[in-house]
Amino acid sequence: MIGIETLRIALGGILANKLRSGLTILGLMIGVGSVIVLIAVGNGSSKSVASAIESLGSNVLLVTSGTAPTSTSAPPLETQPLTIQDADALQHNTLGPDIEGAAPTVTTTATVVNGNTSYSPSSIIGTTPAYQSAQDYQLASGAFFTSSDVTRRQRVLVLGQTAAQSLGASVGQTVQVGGVNYQVVGILQPRGSNGTSNQDDVALAPITAVQDTLSGYGPVNSITVQARSRAALNNAQAETTEILDQQHKIAQGGASDFQVINQGSLLAASSSASSVFTTLLAAVAAISLVVGGIGVMNIMLVSVTERTREIGIRKAIGARRSDVLAQFLFEAVLVSLLGGLAGVAIGIIGSQFRIAGVQPAIETYSIFLAFGASLATGLFFGTYPASRAARLRPIEALRFE
Repeated sequence: MIGIETLRIALGGILANKLRSGLTILGLMIGVGSVIVLIAVGNGSSKSVASAIESLGSNVLLVTSGTAPTSTSAPPLETQPLTIQDADALQHNTLGPDIEGAAPTVTTTATVVNGNTSYSPSSIIGTTPAYQSAQDYQLASGAFFTSSDVTRRQRVLVLGQTAAQSLGASVGQTVQVGGVNYQVVGILQPRGSNGTSNQDDVALAPITAVQDTLSGYGPVNSITVQARSRAALNNAQAETTEILDQQHKIAQGGASDFQVINQGSLLAASSSASSVFTTLLAAVAAISLVVGGIGVMNIMLVSVTERTREIGIRKAIGARRSDVLAQFLFEAVLVSLLGGLAGVAIGIIGSQFRIAGVQPAIETYSIFLAFGASLATGLFFGTYPASRAARLRPIEALRFE
């Protein structure tokens, strides 16, 4: 009964000043909602970056020509271009037990014509069958080209969904790529955007055919290396470096004339940066909760002042110090509870919409964290006004005007 009576008095105190209480609840609601939404934005951003890196392929290293930039004034190292032979050496070398496959790639652009329809995919990639496994491409129809197609320089084509739909092409049709006939042998399943480009707006063909008809016989743009597992990525990177150093006749201890980009390292770096970003967003949002807590203290102090005579009367008829303390503390916590519940609802609703191009992803812990912080804020900032009310002497309270 004492609990019910305390609740009744607390509700009465809140309803007696609806506007003031409502504004305080609004402040807490904004604080709680901001914490949930901003943590969701940070988490969504992290997932978007991780997805973009994952789209590079499964357990993948990317080898590109050239040395990493340095801050020294030493002259740049003369670099050798990457070649198909380098990719072959990576695949068939006892020094690379953790290397599953290596696919050289040549990237170019050209207009593809199907009947009266012409379209220019964002990229036409000449490569080998190992590229399908490394990039985890799945086929919607048809098949990927084979090693035999590469050896025999077959002019066959695998189209991404966007390219296939734009051309109205299907498996078995013959299209013209840069004025040369290619037969469509496969259509890829849709993959969407990786954050920087449309992965469905591509056309894949044997590297030998692309060199014959489109790009010429220059160096390859890059080599995509697939490790046997994610755990083996670092070992595969060391093996790749060692094999290519031998291929390019780099002296032991010398600077390599190529770069090996480790997907795992990119993921770790992006996760670390995203974690800091999310923490900063949460800290900014937490400021709103502190402001809301100050608002709770403010209305409770005003409430104590306004109800000084009431406190004196209650104490005069036998109310204990703990009863008065519980009454005002319960009122402060009740305001925080209402603000926290409203903030959780707003946070969940707000996280359903894209913000600054990012789709927020709610973290369950952020809901409990924000709601718990709201209650803790009410408890912390309500303690002083409640203690002040409890310390009032009855005779002084009854004299208050």
